[in-house]
Amino acid sequence: MKESTRTRLGCREFLRYSSVAVVAGFLTVGAATTTLAAEESINFNGWSAAVDLVESHITAFEKKTGIEVKYGNLPWAQYRDAMVTKFVGKAPLDVMWVSDAWLPEWAEAGWIQPVDQFKELTKYNSDVDKFCTDSMTYKGQQYGLTYYTDYMGFFYNEEMLKKAGIAKPPETWAEVVEQSLKIKQAGLSEYPLMLAMANESWLIEFLSAMVFSQGGVFTDDAGNAIMQDPKKGAVEALKWVVEAVQRQKIVSPATVETGELAGLKSFAAGNHAFALEPKYRLRMLNDPKQSQVAGKVKQILMPKGPNGSHATVGWMRFYGVSKHALENPERAKNVVKFVEWFGGKAEGEYRFQKFLLTDIGAGFCTRPLFDDPDIRASYAKYAKIDIIAEQQRLARKKDVITPWFGEWNEFNGAMWQSAILDQISPEEALKKSADKWQTLKREQ
Repeated sequence: MKESTRTRLGCREFLRYSSVAVVAGFLTVGAATTTLAAEESINFNGWSAAVDLVESHITAFEKKTGIEVKYGNLPWAQYRDAMVTKFVGKAPLDVMWVSDAWLPEWAEAGWIQPVDQFKELTKYNSDVDKFCTDSMTYKGQQYGLTYYTDYMGFFYNEEMLKKAGIAKPPETWAEVVEQSLKIKQAGLSEYPLMLAMANESWLIEFLSAMVFSQGGVFTDDAGNAIMQDPKKGAVEALKWVVEAVQRQKIVSPATVETGELAGLKSFAAGNHAFALEPKYRLRMLNDPKQSQVAGKVKQILMPKGPNGSHATVGWMRFYGVSKHALENPERAKNVVKFVEWFGGKAEGEYRFQKFLLTDIGAGFCTRPLFDDPDIRASYAKYAKIDIIAEQQRLARKKDVITPWFGEWNEFNGAMWQSAILDQISPEEALKKSADKWQTLKREQ
């Protein structure tokens, strides 16, 4: 459910894609073959997730509408590069799954088109969380319809807290420190808080959750860096992590080498009392077949800083529509029907989003589904749905998603790691990150 957040298409990369564009029209994504002659069908591409469910929903759409759909998929690791190659080669793409991290790049290139003119799609905005609509909006225009979301959550091992004599989980980052020290002193965990701070694709979510909950941001409304401002939350968040690793020793110094999956496994093995993890991981953590702490893991609202709130970071995926899809009015009409079938309602209900949750545990932006009996029953097996819904209301989109995000993200991650290892001060680390951001912004 997570992927690389690389977004910038540099000149060398563009030339490499252009050199193979002559064959792009013949490329397939999965088993599907799309040709320019297939004007009567919709060409839909996604990555290899919930394939059986997608195919079943397509079959129902075809039966209902009589519109043929050619569906193809690739493993996530290959998907973005294959799609860019197709875009450059002008392959007949119509609808595709899009990560919010790619929106600025794909919109700037004209590969995906705004859907504001289609009220059949925008009418669903009133039912979804604001950050989901924000995450598929670029320069004031909406580029698709959402079908999946998640956010960074804060979990705790209830049994470990009880053994340490802690009656109530923390509400603030100061209480996380206090309780972690108590747990450490009791010999229950050497490093009570698990943070995965390896410079991988998940890192920006971990950082954003901590910055947002401290009341901070990376950039202002004009897209300029303010992460270096000690009063804007990012410096405070980084200082907190440095203290947790270097002074309080409640977080392992190996955090800079710990990826999200490794951290998850360590928490599942019972090594920690607290963890930041994507919310969907609750399903695995409370599954006795996969976790040694099953039944003991609970979610609470993200701890808040002295000037912050329980805010966290969210991410989402959506159905994007290509220029090719809108060139013919009849084709555009059919494409809108398809996007609504998957991202909106199918025969009066949010069927696809519901199936994703009950079948594979994938979250949704659509708030009415929190009241659905089947959804509530599914969540009740491993989580408290009311906490999930409350935290999701407090989720925010990443404020660094730009055409230059990928290049800056690698540099910023390295700066945070240097500070965590006490090689550079938090203030200097974020000053360098801010300078890098502004340099890349000017180059656009």
